[in-house]
Amino acid sequence: MIETRRLGPVVGLGTFGTFDGDADAAAAVVGAALGAGTTVFDSSPMYGGAEVSLGSALTGRREGTAIATKIWTPDVAEGRRQYEAQIRAFGRVEIQQVHNLVAWREHLEWLEVEKAAGRVDRLGVTHYGAEALPELEEALRTGRFDTVQVPLNPLERACEERLLPLAEKLGVAVIAMRPLGGAAPARFGAVRRGLRHGTARLRAIRPSEREMAPLLPFGVETWAQALLKWALSDPRVDLVIPATSRPARAVENAAAGSPPWFGPEERRHIERLARARKG
Repeated sequence: MIETRRLGPVVGLGTFGTFDGDADAAAAVVGAALGAGTTVFDSSPMYGGAEVSLGSALTGRREGTAIATKIWTPDVAEGRRQYEAQIRAFGRVEIQQVHNLVAWREHLEWLEVEKAAGRVDRLGVTHYGAEALPELEEALRTGRFDTVQVPLNPLERACEERLLPLAEKLGVAVIAMRPLGGAAPARFGAVRRGLRHGTARLRAIRPSEREMAPLLPFGVETWAQALLKWALSDPRVDLVIPATSRPARAVENAAAGSPPWFGPEERRHIERLARARKG
């Protein structure tokens, strides 16, 4: 059974670069994820038609789920229009995030009104790049955010030095994006250019049976599960949001959300494999 932390079951479903506007594909993946115990779904206006497809896929099964989506625009009026479209798609938004820190101070003003009125449960802030960590820290220190979303995998660990300790101190829930590494789709040029080559290759690593053997007692059968459990074995992480367009992969990913968790030696083993094969 998937462990539950502050945001719900610890393995969510990302929608970046997956089903886009394909409602049928979304329905298949979301159905598989729900059946495996996943209840938190992350999206953004940046992800093409993903929000509309996700909303359609959740029709009739929205109860008990949580939407973590985003506002992604420098313009407050456009941000409000994005929010209105999200309300049409989802009914309400449980976790509303300011995407990539874009105009976060301006958006925070009106988003706090929505939260105070009970139309949003939590406010969050995100960024995909290590260079933005100082500004993320600044945003968290305002005490006005409930969640923060950052990359975390064995090859992207910059947030561990200062941001994760700060989030723990402030009681801010942590969402780990890119837990499997991976390249961005070509249409997201700026994000794609921001990813290191080795990180993009992380999910393609194929450890041998001998290399995977120490992880078997932890219920890990695949490299993807090893990476997800690596992130979740840090108790400061509340949620991982691997994206997939394959229903079977959504089930496989969810299985990584159950204890027992890795100890320091198992985490170091995975880090060694990642560094040795990153290319």
